[in-house]
Amino acid sequence: MITLQEQLYDATELVQHARHIVALTGAGISTESGIPDFRSPGSIWQQHPPVSYHDFLHKPEARQSYWATRGSLTKRVMEARPNTAHRALVQLERRQRLLGVITQNFDGLHQDAGHLPERVIELHGTSRFAACTLCGTRSPMSDLQQRIDAGEVDPCCPQCGGFLKAATILFGQRVPARDLTRAKEICEECDLFLVIGSSLKVTPASTLPRLALKRNVPLIIVNLQPTTLDAHADVAIHEKAGIILPQLVNIL
Repeated sequence: MITLQEQLYDATELVQHARHIVALTGAGISTESGIPDFRSPGSIWQQHPPVSYHDFLHKPEARQSYWATRGSLTKRVMEARPNTAHRALVQLERRQRLLGVITQNFDGLHQDAGHLPERVIELHGTSRFAACTLCGTRSPMSDLQQRIDAGEVDPCCPQCGGFLKAATILFGQRVPARDLTRAKEICEECDLFLVIGSSLKVTPASTLPRLALKRNVPLIIVNLQPTTLDAHADVAIHEKAGIILPQLVNIL
């Protein structure tokens, strides 16, 4: 059985030879910053299942449930800070080895860590802003949270009267075509693909590593639990991203 040290050696060799790296990050990179993921025992999502986009648009009780749950999560996201894994990816960018970060997270921690905004593709949107489901107008999430805290249970857009929600993607809502196109483009240009803290169970993000694999691009996976692509990865390490990524980057 291959040891962790042998896996690290193989992974560092791949990183050393790469010049155009793409990283796909999921909830596992942010749990180390205190933000809960969807599937861990006791997570906020198990206690309060996420509202679907269809229900949000058509059921007042679903919107009220959404906002009742959102308050706790918003506070955690606002208090969270980048961890060593986020900062390691920034180092790859500063050393001109990183094409971009494609993230399933909506917490903004990649930007807080120091990435250029144009290098981060937020497939599932951002919780830093609120957005109208009708006209698309955006405003700071902190402003809307003040309205919720003051007693509003179903806030509407002051511009058009549409329903307001965080500018994130709900289940059943399409990922913006522009963001998905950008993500696919850099997957076609990379010479190394990193999966960091993603179970690879959610589409379309789960399809992106396969674009690289089709071109025989090396794949490194760092995730606490096994993923559906472990068997196809050059290296699959089941450990915390905050422990592994700095070791892969510091050798450059």
